[in-house]
Amino acid sequence: MANLQDSSADASDPPFRLERPARQRVPFVFASPHSGRRYPASLLSQSRLDALTLRRSEDAYVDELFAGVTALGAPLLAAEFPRAYLDVNRGIAELDPGMFDGPLTVPVDAPGPRVAAGLGVIPRIVRDGAEIYRGKLCRMEVDQRLARLYRPYHQALQTLIDETSARFGVAVLIDCHSMPSALAVPDVVLGDRYGASAGAGLTRRAVDAFARAGFSVAHNTPYAGGHTTVRYGRVEEGRHVLQIEINRALYLNEERVSKKPGFQILRARLEKVMAELVAMPLSDLGAALPEAAE
Repeated sequence: MANLQDSSADASDPPFRLERPARQRVPFVFASPHSGRRYPASLLSQSRLDALTLRRSEDAYVDELFAGVTALGAPLLAAEFPRAYLDVNRGIAELDPGMFDGPLTVPVDAPGPRVAAGLGVIPRIVRDGAEIYRGKLCRMEVDQRLARLYRPYHQALQTLIDETSARFGVAVLIDCHSMPSALAVPDVVLGDRYGASAGAGLTRRAVDAFARAGFSVAHNTPYAGGHTTVRYGRVEEGRHVLQIEINRALYLNEERVSKKPGFQILRARLEKVMAELVAMPLSDLGAALPEAAE
């Protein structure tokens, strides 16, 4: 199996990394749910795929692209586990019982299009439709992965949103992703579930900031938002979620999963865009408080 660039994970590893500023100065929280690159040994031993093929499903290095937000006064939560092992941007019940060797002990949703396509909370396939596993998984894998990874990640994210809302009277979650260039997508796609997860003022400011920085931008096409936008977007309560997809062609050799020479330049461009975004007035976000509480 090809060498992984990051060491493989074990059961004692923390499921996520939380980077906080010395003081949170803005009502923004950033999350990178798909950039994890610590691969459990059990996944590598069960997979029919080599390590490099597994890695091609990552939103590789997105956590590093957005690492500058802590200097802007916002926290960044990044999953450490790979999305090929568990996808926290899916509902907890988006499971395919056919992947397992017996009845599951957790509730399972009626099969939806994502599960049917092999892209449930425990994925069956990676990029280009390649099957991950040689055979069926032990049914206890579901309980273990949800308890050790899924629930702690979402508990941490919920806590960050609640703390931010209590401090500022409003909370904005920026859900950070990357997208394959093969779809002929623009540089950036912003998803707000057609206004259901984020206020129009927030989305408009993001579109304008990216455009001023020279990025081509699309809105809700082809990505309108995933489970995170559905779960946490409550515009009427002053809780906004905006999903950002960055075209991998801008910074990544997608076949080798390695950074291009322009990686740091893109990171600096993104930090300028985020600085403009987080500087928007609280009143434009529907904040209950006129100024951030100290």
